[in-house]
Amino acid sequence: MRALETLLERRWILKSRDRELYYQIKDELGSVKKFLLEKLGYQVIVNPYLIKVEKIPARAESWMGILDFHHTIEYVFFCMALMFLEEKEAQEQFVLSELTEYIQAQYREEQIDWTVYSYRRHLIRVLKYCVNCGILNVDDGNEDSFAKDYGGEVLYENTGVSRYFMKNFTQDISSFDSPADFEREEWIDVNEDRGIVRRQRVYRQLLMTMGMYRDAETEEDFAYLRNQRNLLQGELSELLDCELQVYRTGAFLVLHEDCRMGRCFPEENTRSDIVLLLNDRIHEEIRQGRIEIGTEERICLPKEQFRGLLEQCREQYGGGFGKLWREMTTREFCQETISYMTELGLVEEDGEDVRISLVAGKIAGRYPADFEARRAGQAQEEEDEQ
Repeated sequence: MRALETLLERRWILKSRDRELYYQIKDELGSVKKFLLEKLGYQVIVNPYLIKVEKIPARAESWMGILDFHHTIEYVFFCMALMFLEEKEAQEQFVLSELTEYIQAQYREEQIDWTVYSYRRHLIRVLKYCVNCGILNVDDGNEDSFAKDYGGEVLYENTGVSRYFMKNFTQDISSFDSPADFEREEWIDVNEDRGIVRRQRVYRQLLMTMGMYRDAETEEDFAYLRNQRNLLQGELSELLDCELQVYRTGAFLVLHEDCRMGRCFPEENTRSDIVLLLNDRIHEEIRQGRIEIGTEERICLPKEQFRGLLEQCREQYGGGFGKLWREMTTREFCQETISYMTELGLVEEDGEDVRISLVAGKIAGRYPADFEARRAGQAQEEEDEQ
C-alpha cells in the first residue's frame, strides 16, 4: 500500500465510502506522518469519519481551485452551504428549500432570485460537488427537479464531514483580502526558523505543482534544493516511485508510470495529445531558430504567434483528434487548448503575450512516422465504402 501517494492524491478518505482503505491508511499512517509534518508542515486529521492531510500549497497560483466550479458565485454558495451545515448534526436530514432560504437571507451582494435559472444552475453545480466529495448524501429526489422548477425539492443528509473541509486557522482571518495574507498566516507558527519554512516550501512546491522554477522570489529556495538534492531524492524515492530532476532554472519531480498522485499530465484524453503535439512543434521551432529562448530559459510569444502554432498543429494532426475537437471552430480550438494549458500551469497569459512554462520542454510527443500514411489509408477506405 502506498500511503503517502494515496493521502496526497485524495482530498480525504471517508470511512463511510471506503471503509477498507480507511483502515489500511490508518494502519500505515505511522510510516509517513513524520515526513508529512516535518518536511511539508502538513497536519493529519484522523477521526471516526475520515483521514485527511491538510494540503496547503507553497504559494497560491492562478490554476488552483475547485475545477467543478466555473463562476465566483459558486464558491460563495459553497461557503454558505458549509456555514449552513455547521448547524446540522451528522446524519441529520434537510430539504433543499431550507438551504435556498438560508442563502437568500445571508447573501448581501445581490438579491438571489431562485426563479432565475442561472442561480439554480450555479447552486446545482455546488450541490453535486458536495455529493461527489462526500459532504452530502441524497436520500430522496435529485437536482434535476430543482433545475426545472425552483420549487423542486431534494432530501439531503449531512454526513458530518463538512466541518473538516476548511482549514483551521490560528488567527482571525476576517481582515484578510489577498492570497498573500493566507500565505503569511500559514508560516506564522514557524516564522522564527527560516530554515524550516524554506524546507517546507521546497517540498510543497515539488509535490504539489508541475515544477519549481528559479526566479528572484525563489532564489533562496532553489539554492537549498540544489544543495540538498541528493537528500531530497533519497527521501522522496523511498516513499514514492519518482525521480527528482534539477536543472539550472527549474526542478521537476517526475513520477514513474506506476505512480499516480492526484492529477497528472499527460491525461488520457485528446486535450493532452494536443498539448504534447504542440510542445513538440515548439521544440522544432526552437531548433530551427524561429523561437528564441531568453537568458533565463523563458519563452514568451505574442498570442497571435502562439495561436498560429496551434492552428498549424491542428492542420497537421487534426485527423487524429476526437470528433469534438475536429468539429470546433479555429477560435474554439485555440481557446479550449489555452484554457486547458493555463489550468495545468503550462502557460500563463500576460496581456497580449503567452508565457510558456519550462516544464513544456520536458513533455512533448508526436504521432508515429507513418501517421499520414495511415490517415490517408483510412480516408480511402471510408471513401470506398461510400
